[in-house]
Amino acid sequence: MKKVILLPPEISQKIAAGEVIERPFSVVKELVENSLDAGASDVKVELLSGGKNLVRVTDNGWGMIREDALLCFERHSTSKISSIEDLNQIVTLGFRGEALPSISSVSRVILKTSDGKGEKGTKIEREGEELIQVSDVAFPKGTSVEVRDLFFNLPARKKFLRSDRSELNFTVKYLTSVSLACPEVRFFLAHGERRLFDYPAVGTLKERLFQVYGKSLLEGLMEVDFGKDERKIIGYASLPPSGRRDRSLQLFFVNKRPVKDRTLQAALNQAYRGFLEKDQCAVAFLFLSCPYGDVDINVHPAKAEVRFKDSSPVFQLVHRAIEQAMLKDRGVKEIYPSFKEEKSSLSIEEERGFHSFVTPAEREAQAQKLFHPPVKEEGIFPRALGQYQDTYIVASSEEGIIIIDQHNAHERVLFEKYEEIDEQKKWPQKMTLLPVLFELSPSQVLSLEENQALLEETGFRVEAMGGRSFALREYPDIFKEEEAKEIFLSLLEEVKGEKIENKKKKLLAMLACKTAVKAGQVLSMEKMSYLVEELFKTSNSSLCPHGRPTMVKLDRREIERGLKRS
Repeated sequence: MKKVILLPPEISQKIAAGEVIERPFSVVKELVENSLDAGASDVKVELLSGGKNLVRVTDNGWGMIREDALLCFERHSTSKISSIEDLNQIVTLGFRGEALPSISSVSRVILKTSDGKGEKGTKIEREGEELIQVSDVAFPKGTSVEVRDLFFNLPARKKFLRSDRSELNFTVKYLTSVSLACPEVRFFLAHGERRLFDYPAVGTLKERLFQVYGKSLLEGLMEVDFGKDERKIIGYASLPPSGRRDRSLQLFFVNKRPVKDRTLQAALNQAYRGFLEKDQCAVAFLFLSCPYGDVDINVHPAKAEVRFKDSSPVFQLVHRAIEQAMLKDRGVKEIYPSFKEEKSSLSIEEERGFHSFVTPAEREAQAQKLFHPPVKEEGIFPRALGQYQDTYIVASSEEGIIIIDQHNAHERVLFEKYEEIDEQKKWPQKMTLLPVLFELSPSQVLSLEENQALLEETGFRVEAMGGRSFALREYPDIFKEEEAKEIFLSLLEEVKGEKIENKKKKLLAMLACKTAVKAGQVLSMEKMSYLVEELFKTSNSSLCPHGRPTMVKLDRREIERGLKRS
């Protein structure tokens, strides 16, 4: 057995830095949080090579005197807490004193700062753990931190960074969310010579949403404003039946901090159950205000997740806030005339049938389009017996009973058909009758630029119309024109930041998902038989292209044993 040793500081500090600084986006996040905590009303971010070669964050915040500027590079030096009791009442975005020490230990840093009271500011240059120089500099009130050559002294970590565009996309996504949390702050982002966005300070969240996403998104949202006791939810969410095919625009904030939280997401999705079609997800920008002691933000090294002392009232608050917003909005009452405040008391079974978006005739028409006439081939396949809950196909074979998820099964069948079409590069296309216009967020623009050739290969052709406006000109023939735009936007999110070798599979899997029959769709016996037969012809009949099971099997011996026949 090897002897236990204490790691030297130069190693332990780099390990600690890795918990906070994973990639260029992490540097941007830590520095921007420091800027906002310092009262900045103007935050400027400049990058080179996605941030791998340069991250520079400049603000007009309080700035620092020389003594504080030197001290801030010492680990756990902070101006934001001073006692253990403060950990229960954290009101700032940062508080651990780990950002600058962690960043400087794995990069070359130049800090310039001034509190605006003296004639000169302070300039500090560091390389890794080494202090290179401290000097005077002419600098206005505020702080600028320039971070070059990230992970220059950790080549093993550096080689795992993604492409420049993928790394840039992480930063764009983060700055977009934090700009929504702070509409009163101007945010500027440039990558090399290209200005990606410049959002001037505005007075309301609605104005900032317009800056980032454009008018068309706002038109499909309703205002949310509901409070109970010391907790309150404000923001905007989908006005039914508006929605999207993915959850990329479900953003949550707790005390103005962007977070990922399953409780908030589950509450939102349950609140919309019965008001959006099954393949639609709500758009939401929700801000929860609650007592600081009710939430622990110190459960994740990068502060990306939180833990509530009691998640149940938070779940109920979000659910109730959406219900109240629907009640207040006249449009919801017109779409759902039977919607009443007592809706939340319905059982799950009643809620599922509360509103029907698709009539039986429409379901049958969709099924006719999605299935082709069966082609009989030699071979023995399981025999379809019927449908359970309009979601599962029950089939029999020599080995026993098979219960097949019709959506997952059809995904697998279509995925392999689309792979064949893609290999032959023969995607059938349609032209739009009129150009379908839409606006993209900065993050979506980057995804389009990165993946445009791939999307064109699968039948989508878009044209730039100036600024962030685009027009859809052609789309795959497997879709209706009215759904082509939403599917295209979902694909932009699906392939964003993915490795090149995974992108085509991801894209084809999503196309299969969007065109497969859905749970709850009634199928004729002929269509069930066809689907079962086609499923068992595929190369991997047990899994859908996303890795979910297509079926469960009940062995014949298990049936006989249960019925006392064995």
